[in-house]
Formats: sequence, C-alpha cells, structure tokens
Amino acid sequence: MLRRSAISCFAVWLALAVAPAPARTRPHYGGTLHVEIEGEPWQKPDGLARRLVFDGLVQIDASGAPQPALATEWKSENDNHRWQFRLRGGVHFHDGTPLTSANAVASLTVACGVGCPWSAVRAVGTSVVFTSDAPLPNLPELLAGDAYRLVLTVTADGSTPLANIGTGPFRLASFDNGVMTLAANDDCWQGRPFVDAIELRIHRTIRDQWLALSVGRADLVEVPAEQLWQARQQRLAVQVAPAAALLALQVADAGALANPNLRAAIAWAVDRGALSNVIFQKQGEVTASFLPAGVSGYSFLFPSDRDLNKAHELRGGLTPPLLTFATDGSGAMQLAAQRIALNLREAGFNLQMVGAVAHPDLVLRRIPLQGGQPAPALETTLRSAGIAGPVIEPGSTATYKAEREAIDRKILIPLLFLPRAYAVGGRLRDLRLAADGLPDLANAALQDTQ
Repeated sequence: MLRRSAISCFAVWLALAVAPAPARTRPHYGGTLHVEIEGEPWQKPDGLARRLVFDGLVQIDASGAPQPALATEWKSENDNHRWQFRLRGGVHFHDGTPLTSANAVASLTVACGVGCPWSAVRAVGTSVVFTSDAPLPNLPELLAGDAYRLVLTVTADGSTPLANIGTGPFRLASFDNGVMTLAANDDCWQGRPFVDAIELRIHRTIRDQWLALSVGRADLVEVPAEQLWQARQQRLAVQVAPAAALLALQVADAGALANPNLRAAIAWAVDRGALSNVIFQKQGEVTASFLPAGVSGYSFLFPSDRDLNKAHELRGGLTPPLLTFATDGSGAMQLAAQRIALNLREAGFNLQMVGAVAHPDLVLRRIPLQGGQPAPALETTLRSAGIAGPVIEPGSTATYKAEREAIDRKILIPLLFLPRAYAVGGRLRDLRLAADGLPDLANAALQDTQ
C-alpha cells in the first residue's frame, strides 16, 4: 500500500514536471507595447517614430555594412560620380500609394534641400539615380541615415498628406494629448511586426518614466547615461549600446573665433575627464577623435588630456569679445555646458550661456553615431554637424587623413562617446538595440500570459 502511494505521488510530481508551464516567456503576435520618451518622436536624426514609420533605400546591419531596404540593389559608375538604386517592387505607403521612383525623389529632395550630399537626383524608370560633381564613395551608407528615410509628399490623387506616411513596420494611427499610437503595418515589405500597436508617450521626465515602468504602465523607458549606475542599483533590466553618440563642441569659424589659434585654445582648455567622471558619472568615454577605437583602431593617436598652459599660449594674450554658448539638450547637457564654460573662463574666455539664438559662437551637441565602417561613419558624423568635409575614400590611411584634417580645423571638437540605454519591463521579449542605440521594436514581442 505504501509502495502504491509512493508511486502515485511520483506520478503526480512527474505530471506537474512535464506539464506545460504557463506561457510566461513565449513571444506571440499581438498586444500593445507601451514606450515612454523625453524628447520628440519625429526629430532628426534619431526620432523613435521616424525609425518605426519610415524606411530608407538602404539599411545598416549589425556589422555596419549597407544592406538592401527599399532599394534591392545599387551600382556606381563614373568613378562614384553616378549611383543608381533599383527600387523594391510591390511596396506601398501606408495609405496605399505605391512606392515609385518619382515619389522617392520627391521625398529625398524635401529631406535635405540644398544640403544634399549629391548634386542632383532623378527618377529613371524603377530606379533612383544620384549624380554629383564630386565622387560619393560612401553614398549607400549615407542613405541609411534617418535624414533620408522616405516620406510620402504627394498622394496618388495629387493631394498633400495630412500626416506622416511612410512604408515602415508601423503607421501613425492617432496622436492625442501627448500619446502617439502606432499601429502595425500588416502589409509591410519586411513582414508584419509582432505587436499590434505601440503606444508612445512623449515629453515624459525620466522620473515619471521609471515610475511607469515600476507599476507596469510602461514596457520600455529611457536611461540617460548619467543615470545608468542608479538604474543598475535599482535592479532595472537595462540594455546598453556603448559609444552610441558623440558629445562634441561645435565652434564657429567666423567672427570672434575666425582665428584658428583661439579655436585650438578652446579645444585644449576643456577638461574631458571631469565631464566623464562628474557629469556623466563615469559612463562617458573620453575622446579627441570622431570615431570610437572599435571602429577606426587609431583613436589613441589624438591626445585628449587638458593642457591649460597650452590654451593660454595659443590665446596669445588676446581677449576675445563675449562669446555666446548654447546647448541642444537639457539636464546633463546643460550641466556639461556649464562645466565647459567654467573651463573656458579659466583659459581667459568670456562666455554667456544663451538659449535658442540664430548663430551662437559655441554649441554643445550630442551627435548619434551610425555604422561600423570608418569612412562612411566619419562622413556621416561630419554631415550630421553640418560640416561638408573632403571626399573620404575607404581605407584606414585615407580615413585617418580626413579625420586629422577635420579635427585640426577645430570647428567640431570631440569630447566623449556616450552610451544609449533603455530599461525593459518584464513582459517585453527579444529586444535588440541598433548600433546607434535605438530599439528595434519591429522585431520585439510581448510575453504571452494567456
């Protein structure tokens, strides 16, 4: 009897052991993903909504190499002065308008106006053709940037769209009271996303984002670099993309700072170590290079230590007029700008912190880094800062020379590489961060709790 009872107990235990556990970790199609951010969802170059709603002709893979997107293939001619990109067939914008070379050209023309890398772009059959007076060896990588994602400018009936319409994995369903709803694009050329919708709450403070995550009202929230340590102390599940952005000081080369020695003095006066250790809580990687070591392999060749004596020597006793200093961010960016202003005052410069002005003498900027190939990554970084540098041919020697020339101009002074990070809720699965740190929400899923 005892033996039979023991066997019965074992059978019950075995049944429980092999019975299907609740589908706690199984991703599935469906559900609404809740995301909160501080900034603007459509901003260039790294707005989250832009990444979800619009596609580019080209996309960058995990290794930094260009891959087909809305263009299936491309070729260059005339020593990279002419490029032809063949469009993918059967693709439609979210309103049903077919993707054509004509509306691709219209979007690209609006995207960058007179600041395009190319001289001309035109539709030729099912292809988009770019021509340039100078060679464009890195054009495929450039076209993967957020600035060149295709947006519908004219509908099939000739009217102007009332909303942002793209070909991406999500379409804009509504935007009300600070909440943007993006619905899955069932007919997306890349395949349907896992989730049915994304609810994106904008202009949310980090404190409010973390609170929403803690009570289950958010699945994904931001973690600023300076709060990474705090997030880990609170045992948040954090995903980090290292060296996703460049903190840099943009310096005018006209007016009071037309003298290159004064710009060089500014570069030597900044204490990068203090910015990293104090403002960004040791999460920033000090740099005097535009490219991380993992991309270029030679960033150590650019000295990054502060030299206040050299700054005074380069200034040469000159007392520049009052300089205006702005930043394109808030929070830690404002604190970093104040720290830099203190450094420059110690070097003999007079500065006034200003808000939005037309042409400040100095601007502290955070520039997203794109791609893992040195030449196109450098060109993209410079263009993001509005600097049209020389043609950068592939190869480490040519890239180093181009970077050295750009750094020596002292109109964009690299300071730190900063990570981008997100805290993830318990029901979000299969999240990956792109090289620039933005989350790939099209391939993320929600836990099946049914």
